[in-house]
Amino acid sequence: MSLSSIIWDVSPVIVKLGSVQVRWYGLLFALAFLSGYIVLERFVFRREGLKVDLLDKLATYVIIGTVIGARLGHVFFYEPAYFLSNPAKIFAIWQGGLASHGAAIGILLAIWFYTKKTGKSYWWVLDRLVIVVALGGFFIRMGNLMNSEIYGHFTSLPWGFIYVRDGQSNPRHPTQIYEGLCYLILFFFLLRYYIRNYTTMREGTIFGIFLIVLFGVRFFIEFLKEPQVGFEANMLLNMGQLLSLPFILFGIWLLYKNSKEKAVVNKKQ
Repeated sequence: MSLSSIIWDVSPVIVKLGSVQVRWYGLLFALAFLSGYIVLERFVFRREGLKVDLLDKLATYVIIGTVIGARLGHVFFYEPAYFLSNPAKIFAIWQGGLASHGAAIGILLAIWFYTKKTGKSYWWVLDRLVIVVALGGFFIRMGNLMNSEIYGHFTSLPWGFIYVRDGQSNPRHPTQIYEGLCYLILFFFLLRYYIRNYTTMREGTIFGIFLIVLFGVRFFIEFLKEPQVGFEANMLLNMGQLLSLPFILFGIWLLYKNSKEKAVVNKKQ
């Protein structure tokens, strides 16, 4: 055991009242949505003179899409055999087991339905929503930290965490913190970019940046992580990395398309 490592023995339960538990993961998951709503209302909808009922509808669609998509993503991408044998466990989201790639797919579908109801541009919504999705990613990773899950390989670095509640006795990379801080930095960058450019930027620009950075971060940090499920142990790239690649490539295509369109416009002028 390294003398400079950090002993992490935090209970995932904040308070227990009989059979009812309030867990850190659930609280941080709720904070992800609450903080996102506040940021969108104050910095986006108010700035652009939009009615708050549009935001309320968006929040409803996104919450439903995120929860269903994230849970089903974990079920089908990581542990299909287990959940097909224990279907009741699919609904036990408070125990963890949410896939960010599934959440991304769920949100994309939810926004499609939202735009059909409101008439807003699909890309317009995505450019603004992903700002707070990055912030939400920070809270979710902090929830993983409180659950002592999704950590990394052994490390001799002084900030290695020993996850006592998960039976660990050697320090590991706190990959939840690595990812969470990257997502938080991305949130501030995207918010600043939006405030400076929202009247002139091409639709899909912020979304493209978001896809490249967020899933790029996820791709590289996965090299430090322990496999989440057994079948990943012998894979060159794990499931998280394989699922990240299409999002990264799509983000690159979006920015390339926008740059070509901008070049054409400038040439005509």
